[in-house]
Amino acid sequence: MRKFFLLLFISLVIACTSEKKVKNTLEGFVFGTTYHITYIDASQSNYQKSIDSLFYLINKSLSTYIPTSDISKINNADTTVVVDAFFKEVFYKSKTIYTKTNGYFDPTVGKLVNAWGFGPKKLALKMTANAVDSMMQFVGFDKIAIKNSKIVKQQPEIYLDFNSIAKGYGVDVIGRFLESKNIENYLVEIGGEIRAKGKSNKNKNWKVAIEKPNTDGTQSIQTTVELVNQSMATSGNYRKFRISKEGKKYVHTINPKTGYATESNLLSASVISAADCADVDALATAFMAMGFEKTRAFVEKNKQLFVYLIFVDTDGSIQTYKNF
Repeated sequence: MRKFFLLLFISLVIACTSEKKVKNTLEGFVFGTTYHITYIDASQSNYQKSIDSLFYLINKSLSTYIPTSDISKINNADTTVVVDAFFKEVFYKSKTIYTKTNGYFDPTVGKLVNAWGFGPKKLALKMTANAVDSMMQFVGFDKIAIKNSKIVKQQPEIYLDFNSIAKGYGVDVIGRFLESKNIENYLVEIGGEIRAKGKSNKNKNWKVAIEKPNTDGTQSIQTTVELVNQSMATSGNYRKFRISKEGKKYVHTINPKTGYATESNLLSASVISAADCADVDALATAFMAMGFEKTRAFVEKNKQLFVYLIFVDTDGSIQTYKNF
């Protein structure tokens, strides 16, 4: 009998240790872009429905492309909207990064985003200096607050646009969900914004690519980096831009300081940190407006941030800078 129990115990140990964790992959379309989720899990559970539900709730709260979303109602001067936990977290994160970047990250540029032709309605108005100046009065994240779970604006015309932080925030929400299921190894990517935790199915650090800032629509790799329990976000103006009838180029990153959709000397900014993906997503956007010199100075003061920057030097040559 003792021998039987010993054999049974050994069999159970072998069964438990041989339980193989497999790679699970989910992919699809959300927030106007694609997503890819990879997680290592012995149960082989499919969390697609749960993840779809989370995407739905985030969109319902924060999407300017959905007329019935909370943010769309708020942008249409509805003062009765009670914002949810998703909205509050993104709002307060935005407030923090707005302050840290001295206003270079500012979600109240929404009216200008629309006017320059990069919003939901693709207006592309004729933007004179007077038109820009008149809209700048509605820019400033210090002109808006949350009181009793409702948005209070100094001016009803202020238009919120969280698209420059929402993808990163979506990555965080999905990552937290996977961790709530005791999944310790995963990589979540939405539109190029990434959160990596643990190891890949090959027991190696997650390796991801940074794209070259090609403006001809082609895709190629600039370099690769390994992420160890880190987030990475990349912002650039090499895809989302438009050319006017006069041949002038306008980019989707609006400079909150000037109101103009013009390029800085920074072509691409990839930001890596142990912080939330929403944080690095917002910072990457801010850096595109700041330009190379101000970005490098900012990073030198914030040692927890790692960056890979592609910029145009004073002689017109394309250069790179990294601090890792």
